[in-house]
Amino acid sequence: MLLKVHPENPGDRQLKIIIDCLHSGGIIIYPTDTVYGLGCDITQNKAIDRIAQIKGVKKEKANFSFICFNLSQLSDYTRPISTGLFKLMRRALPGPFTFILNANSKVPDVFQSKKKTVGIRIPDHTIPLQIVEQLGNPILTTSIHDEDEIIEYTTDPEMIYEKYKKLVDIVIDAGPGGNIPSTVVDCTGDEYHVLRQGKGDILEFL
Repeated sequence: MLLKVHPENPGDRQLKIIIDCLHSGGIIIYPTDTVYGLGCDITQNKAIDRIAQIKGVKKEKANFSFICFNLSQLSDYTRPISTGLFKLMRRALPGPFTFILNANSKVPDVFQSKKKTVGIRIPDHTIPLQIVEQLGNPILTTSIHDEDEIIEYTTDPEMIYEKYKKLVDIVIDAGPGGNIPSTVVDCTGDEYHVLRQGKGDILEFL
């Protein structure tokens, strides 16, 4: 299904269709403040298996992150963070960053690396935030890559639908997406390290 959703004011009917799909183990493609993402409810193991197959990766080795609604929800899944890191994240989020944090026991194993860390996103985009809020728990997020060597990320939702319509349950059309991914910041040690420079500049918030 290609589902048109207003990017700033999503309708209740459309959101209900999306939430019902996720609750039943469905997979969606949705907009973020960076590129379009592929995702599912993090509690639906079979849906996570399907996404790993689509990405062509082993689930245990995949670098999946998930989207939280706000910083208070984040604390449900991470070990306590320092006051300095909390202030940094409060300044930077919602925004185009993935923060790698130390995971606690509530995080499904698939999201944890061998170091017991987890990637967290709070995008500056109404649709994924409302989905997560209404769903009641985070959704998995992983970027949709394109085979094109020049344009790495597909930005047109109709083209995304043509490519993925037999693999996913819903493609949300909220207009053109971006083609620069989030900046990935490792915050698991005493110092912060940028693992991937993307759309966000973490130096603006330090």
